[in-house]
Amino acid sequence: MKEIKHLPESELEIMQIVWKEQAPVSRATIEHALEKIHPLAPTTILTLLTRLSEKGFLAQKKEGRLNLYEPLVTEKEYLASESRSFLNRLFDGSIANFATALCDSGIQKEELEELRRLLEKGEL
Repeated sequence: MKEIKHLPESELEIMQIVWKEQAPVSRATIEHALEKIHPLAPTTILTLLTRLSEKGFLAQKKEGRLNLYEPLVTEKEYLASESRSFLNRLFDGSIANFATALCDSGIQKEELEELRRLLEKGEL
């Protein structure tokens, strides 16, 4: 797995919009989607898009006067990297320690059954 940097919350929100939309995505589309979560100034959005491009998360292309953005890192790749990092940081890389903490957290029996079914099907 390639090394993927952890994103701050504001940059992750942008990426979640980009992953959800049909690529390429315009700044206006991102701005409109952010209005529902929490509005940001257009200059702030441009700064975040620039940072994401510099970090290798987005490709930027120009179409006339419009900048369009495409993801270079998939949501699946990012989640896999974050999950591994989470497991290593909090549970010393141990799935058993994670499972114990999950059970101690009050997870519902139905959720454990769903997890068991996914494991048995090989979907995880």
